[in-house]
Amino acid sequence: MNRFAALLQVLTVCWSSATLAQVPVDALQAMESARRRWAESPHGPMLERILPPTYEAAQLPEPKSHGARLMLQYCVQCHNLANPAMHNPGRWPGIVARMALRMEGRGNMGVLMKDMMAGVSAPTDEETRVMIAYLRRHGQRALDLNQYPDVERPEGHSFKLACQQCHALPDPRRHTAKEWPAVVARMEKNLQWMNRVVGNGDVPGEPQLKVEEIVDFLVRHAK
Repeated sequence: MNRFAALLQVLTVCWSSATLAQVPVDALQAMESARRRWAESPHGPMLERILPPTYEAAQLPEPKSHGARLMLQYCVQCHNLANPAMHNPGRWPGIVARMALRMEGRGNMGVLMKDMMAGVSAPTDEETRVMIAYLRRHGQRALDLNQYPDVERPEGHSFKLACQQCHALPDPRRHTAKEWPAVVARMEKNLQWMNRVVGNGDVPGEPQLKVEEIVDFLVRHAK
């Protein structure tokens, strides 16, 4: 069993029965089918690195809605599940349109893309519209710099540097002061998975993130 298949097996075991009960059966079947295809695909290690496996199906907003079901039907065919808050509403239409082309085997890697997408189903135009509407509705609410001018000051440097590597800067009021430390810890793991700037240690010539500064900034402005 390769490393990718082993990881997927561990993730499945780790899901509690309570978590699984919130996910439609057909969605679970589609995800399991995708896992088997990834494990057997020579492109599995590449697909593994696209998104970290830290966001579970039961965490989706409105998990039984049409939009959530379509995400579980189509998005997990090619990579781990994406958090709708990964991007702000304005970015999702272009991203979904690009992903739909790739699922049709017409992406930016030519013949290789067609080979990678063997066995993958692409959404209809209507399904694409439903997914875009769902993702826009639950997308990241971008931070208003006019409300948080200290983002541009030294105390906001680590927060700005860390978060904008992957998505729009989040509004600190998205979570409570009690919730933010766990969210930041999860994001730090995501950054490590995706080989982004994560360190608290000093590496000459590289920008440094101070996790305690990020948490302090977010807690100070939390709802």
